[in-house]
Amino acid sequence: MTQRLRPAAQALRLWGPRQWGVAVLTGLATALVLGLATVLIPNSVFSREIPPVWWNYPVWLATSALTGVLVASYVSPVAGGTPLPDDDVAAATVARAVESGERRSARLGAAGTFAAWFAVGCPVCNKIALLALGSTGAMTWFAPVQPWLGVLALALSAFAVVHRLAGQMACPVNLPVSTARNAVVPAASETPGDR
Repeated sequence: MTQRLRPAAQALRLWGPRQWGVAVLTGLATALVLGLATVLIPNSVFSREIPPVWWNYPVWLATSALTGVLVASYVSPVAGGTPLPDDDVAAATVARAVESGERRSARLGAAGTFAAWFAVGCPVCNKIALLALGSTGAMTWFAPVQPWLGVLALALSAFAVVHRLAGQMACPVNLPVSTARNAVVPAASETPGDR
């Protein structure tokens, strides 16, 4: 994964205001939905029997930010990005590869956000845990697992973002031609240890 960090960071540097705007709006919307539903943002609609613990807040905010970045990575930097391949066979091959990677990143990101919801929520307010384990079981078995769910949420979300962004640099299909030509594609002679 560390060898994918450099291209992922480069992809972020190429983002325009459109993508950053979507990232901020999606991150805020995710934070609002997760925060209200898990009562990390106090409100009168939802209640929480067990008060939040210190690690709930960083997991909630980091997952929200990563979700925003992941969603924004699907937005074209400018309207009307031009695909690079000129022939139909190459374009179809690239489209299939990109679609497969997009689905993988989207699934991992969704799983990360879902795991964060379970991680930061009240253990006895979670209906699934409550039905499966009962009140005592939720406190005895589910509550100790929640920090690990938080770590899993962050790992899944971070992996999805890095995978998606690195993929944009390796296969810059939706970038404008001028930006895509500046993408760094490793030479065939480079090995992962050379970087």
